[in-house]
Amino acid sequence: MDARLDYFADPTAAKALKYFMSAGKALKDSSLRAATQELVALRVSQINGCAACIDMHTKEAAAAGETPVRLNLVAVWREATVFTEAERAALELAEEGTRVADAAGGVGDEVWAHAAKHYDEDQLTALVVLVSFMNAVNRLNIITRQPAGNYEAGQFH
Repeated sequence: MDARLDYFADPTAAKALKYFMSAGKALKDSSLRAATQELVALRVSQINGCAACIDMHTKEAAAAGETPVRLNLVAVWREATVFTEAERAALELAEEGTRVADAAGGVGDEVWAHAAKHYDEDQLTALVVLVSFMNAVNRLNIITRQPAGNYEAGQFH
């Protein structure tokens, strides 16, 4: 499959993506654990069906030391015993924040309170921005049919 747009060749896309990438860098520099960020990015991308982002975040998580078992169980995290309560809270927030059309009311108070038990305000901010960021990037990649499979960990750092 060929991409509909080459983000790096198009001047408008390149300019816009420069800002997107700086937002991603700010998230990487936040106090939210890198492993949690990769799990959340992967789960949002799975829900949205973004092959390019699933490719990227699976490989980034593995390069950061994430185990194959945990990566394979992200899609079924509720039934898996390999995630901490904090990670479960982050994944639940990510799901409700991604499925806003399905959840009608967005992120519920109970889900927010559960996340707030495990994360301070800076980390909650990073989680919210990460979920929003991933949803935007997923849509960019899906609309333009960005292919998956060739990403190498660290490629955009």
